[in-house]
Amino acid sequence: MEYFLETSDTIPDGVGFSHFGPIHLTWLMIATTVIAANCLLYRKLKPEGRVRWNKTVALLIIANELFKHTMLIIGGNFLPDYLPLHLCSINIFLIAIHAWRPTVMLSNFLYTVCIPGAIAALLFPSWTKLPVANFMHLHSTTIHIMLVMYPMVLSVNGVLKPSARGIPKCLGLLLVMAGVALVANLAFDTNFMFLMEAEPGNPLYVFEQFFGNHLIGFPILITAVLLVMYVPLELYRKHKSHIMAQ
Repeated sequence: MEYFLETSDTIPDGVGFSHFGPIHLTWLMIATTVIAANCLLYRKLKPEGRVRWNKTVALLIIANELFKHTMLIIGGNFLPDYLPLHLCSINIFLIAIHAWRPTVMLSNFLYTVCIPGAIAALLFPSWTKLPVANFMHLHSTTIHIMLVMYPMVLSVNGVLKPSARGIPKCLGLLLVMAGVALVANLAFDTNFMFLMEAEPGNPLYVFEQFFGNHLIGFPILITAVLLVMYVPLELYRKHKSHIMAQ
């Protein structure tokens, strides 16, 4: 527990974990198991049970975020960098709103943006400098698991009904978020939503290396994500409609 209250900015090198090493792979297996188990559990719940599950998970996500801020303050390490202006941090509040007041717009956004964003964070974590016995390691891993789990469970069980027609609104909301993040970055010298730079291990870093500017990667990665999230979905729906029409 020597490094429990440290952050990536204060901890010495050599005590963290490696991408797709034993610790990382163990967390990915835990994430897969937890999400799959909750997909099956949700299927068995009655409507009132599903509403209760939605709100409970949303509250657990908020509690996880509050835990992070509490530990940062106790350790004297709170900086503007930890304001909830990263994409996944913003999704914390969108999930909470959705749990109490679900809308088509929010449903589309959680499917289109929240799921791939949180999965990317789990696959390419930015907290590799931190050991398991560290509050930010535990927070970052568990909160991203829940950020994937909430929309994934609802999508698998047909509660979220994403539509490709909602993509423009999702991209519009994403652009607004990026605008707010950019203003904060310029004001506080931060790197919310990775708009200012991409660190090694981040997929955007590849574009920095090859093209000299990581921002080129945003439209390419967004397009790839949209294709992955919607092409199989739309093909499945067309196949299902064809079968039902026979």
